[in-house]
Amino acid sequence: MSATVAVLLAGGLARRMGGGDKALRTLGGRTLLDHAISRIGPQVAGMVINANGDPARFALWRLKVVSDPIQGFVGPLAGILAGMRWAATQGAEDVVSVPTDTPFLPGDLVTRLAAARRASGLPLACAASHGWAHPVIGLWPVALADALETALRAGTRRIDAWTALHGVAQADFEGDPDPFFNANTPEELAQAETLQSRAIG
Repeated sequence: MSATVAVLLAGGLARRMGGGDKALRTLGGRTLLDHAISRIGPQVAGMVINANGDPARFALWRLKVVSDPIQGFVGPLAGILAGMRWAATQGAEDVVSVPTDTPFLPGDLVTRLAAARRASGLPLACAASHGWAHPVIGLWPVALADALETALRAGTRRIDAWTALHGVAQADFEGDPDPFFNANTPEELAQAETLQSRAIG
């Protein structure tokens, strides 16, 4: 397997969406998970879904499902750690993390994250667009998994608090719609429908 795999983050509680599996909500007749897979799949050597609870509900996608290694729904860092641990079993050096509620991910995400990290000499990279950083969309070296787990068990929850300790580069993207638009609420999901229709039209 090549150096980079992806973790599809679907382990949250989706409170603002009304609960349940946000990844299984539909956009343009396809689930948000389908959109994420189709966008990131061609860029990586493998994918894993991070989700808690019964993994059977994702059986249709025939991907490995890994749960948070830290209990209590402590946030996306736990899902990223789950992805890093899985990546290590695959012989991968890096994990790219993407939330499953971002249906417009760019086709050159992994390449540009890697380039930003390489140019900076820093170990981590995250995406940014239109002046905003998106720390959950990032490139993570598997070698830092133990350090991340230690921090999580010590109470660290904010992604940018942890990445700042190690150094994080930014890869800047533009686009309309915003390539990192995320559908957190039913209203935003409806907005994504409009954005997708406009892009296709």
